Amino acid sequence: MQNFSFYSPTFFEFGKDSETKAGELVKRFGGSKVLIHYGGGSVVRSGLLYRVKKSLEKEGIDYVELGGVKPNPRSGLVYEGIDLCKKENVDFVLAVGGGSTIDSSKAIAAGVVYNGDFWDFYMGKRIEEALPVGTILTIAAAGSEGSPDSVITKEEGMFKRGATGDAIRPKFSILNPALTQTLPPYQTAAGITDIMAHLHERYLTNTKEVEVTDRLIEALLLTMVHEGPRVIEDPNNYEARANIMWAGMMAHNNCVGVGRSQDWNSHDIEHELSALYDCAHGAGLAVTMPAVFKYVYKHDVMRFAKLAVRVWGCQMDFDNPESTALAGIACLENYLRSIGMPLSFKELGAKEEDIPKLVESLCYGNGRDGNIYGFVTLNKDDCEKIYKLMVR
Repeated sequence: MQNFSFYSPTFFEFGKDSETKAGELVKRFGGSKVLIHYGGGSVVRSGLLYRVKKSLEKEGIDYVELGGVKPNPRSGLVYEGIDLCKKENVDFVLAVGGGSTIDSSKAIAAGVVYNGDFWDFYMGKRIEEALPVGTILTIAAAGSEGSPDSVITKEEGMFKRGATGDAIRPKFSILNPALTQTLPPYQTAAGITDIMAHLHERYLTNTKEVEVTDRLIEALLLTMVHEGPRVIEDPNNYEARANIMWAGMMAHNNCVGVGRSQDWNSHDIEHELSALYDCAHGAGLAVTMPAVFKYVYKHDVMRFAKLAVRVWGCQMDFDNPESTALAGIACLENYLRSIGMPLSFKELGAKEEDIPKLVESLCYGNGRDGNIYGFVTLNKDDCEKIYKLMVR
């Protein structure tokens, strides 16, 4: 196990009707004028935005609003939010929505106090200071409600890139599983896939002797394997929703990733798909992950075989561990198919003729050096071959 520092100060308010405590929590964490940041229709139609405003008003907290966040959140709205916060002297950002809204809120919070272009953070500069952020989560997926991370798409060039820093970990996050019960099955399944991807990205490590976090990851994956079909079958299953929501937070606040190298190649490769085609991130990961795993599994066959046995219940073939590893990847594909996720370019709406464009942006766009780094270092040729594995 590697040396590590881990700081995770987010206060979580979990359970039914917990959104009514938004005003109390904003006040507790020092907010006096809030930017309420959200996407659009659903938080308005459901009455959630109204309840949040009433909670703030009850505590005497002023607010301004900025809606319009889209999936794969855009840089243009971030710039708009930064300008609005400066103009209105906002001192707290409250995200009401899913991972896209939270990521956009984090970018705004960092940009308001930064004397420069917020995109510097998405080119590698670490975020050291930001306005405090709170979240009210409406979809279990990205894990941004507990993480120090944010992903934004830059409209000039359509580069989808990430930034990080403990300064943008939310001060509090309100998690009410009932808020996710109205999600369409496809969106629920995409969220489940994103959670499982966060776990796989940490499981694929070159660090030895990390049994504690291995076992934690395996337990969370087993939870997703169990709860995913239950919630797809019955969207109103509160207990399944609750387990998925908490697993989503644990999958990405890095408590299961400390002391070990991590991968993130599947995410980097997928980001080009959701940037170009504006597909759901989780759906893109469903297509990407199996292709990446089939390409790199020989780098550490036993790690893939162990995952196959411990999570998917495959029988270990010690004479031919490659067969066990591949059986585990096949189980993952079957699971993703069973919850309604795509597994190919065609199903996702991607085009084989766009592969050169995807590879160029992935390997060289936004200042990259031609490689992407993780469990295995991948060059341009590797990435092209992986994208071609997605064409079926």
